Amino acid sequence: MSMNINRMRNIGISAHIDSGKTTLSERILFYSKKIHAIHEVRGRDGVGATMDHMELERERGITIQSAATQVTWKDHTINVIDTPGHVDFTIEVERSLRVLDGAILVLCAVGGVQSQSITVDRQLKRYNVPRIAFVNKCDRTGANPFKVRMQLREKLDLNAMLIQIPIGLEDKLEGIVDLITMKAIYFDGPQGETLRYAQIPAHLETDSNTYREELLDELSMFSDELAEKILGGGEICEDLIRSAIRKGTLSQQLVPVMMGSAYKFKGIQPLLDGVTHYLPDPSEIKNFALDLDKNEEKTELTPDEKSPTVALGFKLEDGKYGQLTYVRVYQGKIKKGEELMNTRSRKKFKVGRLVRMHADSMEEINEGSPGDIVALFGIECASGDTFCNTELNYAMTSMFVPAPVISLALLPKDKKSADQLAKALNRFTKEDPTFQTFVDSESNQTIIKGMGELHLEVYIERMRREYKCDVDTGMPQVAYRETITQKAEFNYTHRKQTGGAGQFGRVAGFIEPFAGGDYEFTDMIKGGTIPTEYIPSCDKGFKEAVRKGSLIGFPIVNVRCVINDGQSHPVDSSDIAFQAAAIGAFREAYKKAKPCILEPIMKVTVEGPTEFQGNIFGSINQRRGIILSSVEDGQFSRVESEVPLSEMFGYSTVIRSLTQGKAEFTMEFEKYCKVPQSVSEALENKKESTNGFN
Repeated sequence: MSMNINRMRNIGISAHIDSGKTTLSERILFYSKKIHAIHEVRGRDGVGATMDHMELERERGITIQSAATQVTWKDHTINVIDTPGHVDFTIEVERSLRVLDGAILVLCAVGGVQSQSITVDRQLKRYNVPRIAFVNKCDRTGANPFKVRMQLREKLDLNAMLIQIPIGLEDKLEGIVDLITMKAIYFDGPQGETLRYAQIPAHLETDSNTYREELLDELSMFSDELAEKILGGGEICEDLIRSAIRKGTLSQQLVPVMMGSAYKFKGIQPLLDGVTHYLPDPSEIKNFALDLDKNEEKTELTPDEKSPTVALGFKLEDGKYGQLTYVRVYQGKIKKGEELMNTRSRKKFKVGRLVRMHADSMEEINEGSPGDIVALFGIECASGDTFCNTELNYAMTSMFVPAPVISLALLPKDKKSADQLAKALNRFTKEDPTFQTFVDSESNQTIIKGMGELHLEVYIERMRREYKCDVDTGMPQVAYRETITQKAEFNYTHRKQTGGAGQFGRVAGFIEPFAGGDYEFTDMIKGGTIPTEYIPSCDKGFKEAVRKGSLIGFPIVNVRCVINDGQSHPVDSSDIAFQAAAIGAFREAYKKAKPCILEPIMKVTVEGPTEFQGNIFGSINQRRGIILSSVEDGQFSRVESEVPLSEMFGYSTVIRSLTQGKAEFTMEFEKYCKVPQSVSEALENKKESTNGFN
């Protein structure tokens, strides 16, 4: 069956940790008749939320993997993707946003715009995703949706306009006033399933009129017809207001603000209406692919069933049914039995089973139309691969993948665990591009790398549970870098004579600090002193040399290698000889270029009650942190700082004990900076005496 594309929405729910995203998606499933009983995230019924189907997610009460499901609301089909809020699982948010057309930005009525909301908003802006804001938890003590709306304007620079105001707040939250229809909406019944429309309570009439006027005034910017009606004093119909809000939202010049309490069953049905009214359908979003046959020329895709198929595999999952690939169809159709090609691996495959997922249950389907999100079985691919009709050679633009900043050595306890470890790592690295693994050639240990302690902790825990794999972990290792601080010259001759053909190559030039990237090679040879065919060999040699610095053995960055002279031998010069000469030359110059160690600096945001602010400051100062700003907001204060990653290990335990468990922190990678002399010396001494396992 083919769906009407205008009645389709692909939306994500994204927010700061604990703003109630998963609770909200649970309610959406319930009201759209997808589930018949509601379970809580930290539910006492032992079931846990539907969307958090991993045991770990239920125990910790957090969302780790984004779950995809499809619901129907008033003859609209909505694909909902619940995304995690934790910074460590950034990639889950990124890959979901890549395939979404619109988003619901959930904010807590008490916490407001928190550190993670800022990160999520930045990601939404990067992918140009229009959004609706939903102020949740209006039933909590200290709830103030009006303050949250101001924060959206000030901190996120969004043109946030209220289209609803609450009737009562905190434990007196009764319902909401809809500023478009100018009616009060109450949510009756044990689970708020019956909507009752009534007159606006007398004490809210003035406020409602004020906010409505402000809204109409703003909307007149998006609709000339509406502006004329306002000036002429004519009757303004709801559809006119809605189409103006829609226009503003789609152009990302307006963010409608809705409110309620998911936990208390208030405000969800109007939010679903808002999704259908104000968020785009797949045909209203411009999607581009890169034509690999035409030098990656940008090509606009058309959401048309008859065009050749283009789809993006945005997420892999190894479930109980085998490998599942979530796919978003952009153009054409995906049909059972059809042949498609993976443009990265250049391999063709036949579409076998095709399913539509609902968290972790599924329904079999025969085809997926444009805009659809479906899942395929048993395809060899990686996250972010493009699947095309065999006559096309397109790639969707790749996702932004941040570099991992922390690594950990793993040692399986027995042979069985070693086999299982290989399976687990193979699967996790395919699923998550920010989780990487390699075997250290010197210590022969298996090293895993990720975005933070929690990230690696969750994966180690999953190895134990899902693969019965018992591992010992070494000390977490920070991804240091080395660099040079001044220009240094080299003139190096590589000579080797061992009977038969020898090796000869001389390279001269200099290395210097380079701010524009990790490495640059410049060829300034004149008069052919090094034959042209050996220039790439020099580049190769330098690239090999920067892989490992001599101070503590980490990669060297921000360096430019320039060659301006050299010498070759008609018989003894070769590719290998010039590679070796470049490596020798680099090492000779590196010692003179005053090398230093760089460490990753994290942006750390700690939020907690103001009474503990002193303790929070102290804990950051002890960790060589620099406090950038601290904001007090009533009872709560937020401290933003920059702290070296090496000092952040075990911080979650420390911050909990300092603040009676009331503060939480998030951290994300900010930049690389030079380490202080004392730390540098300690690192160099440690390199000589350790092999990574303590």
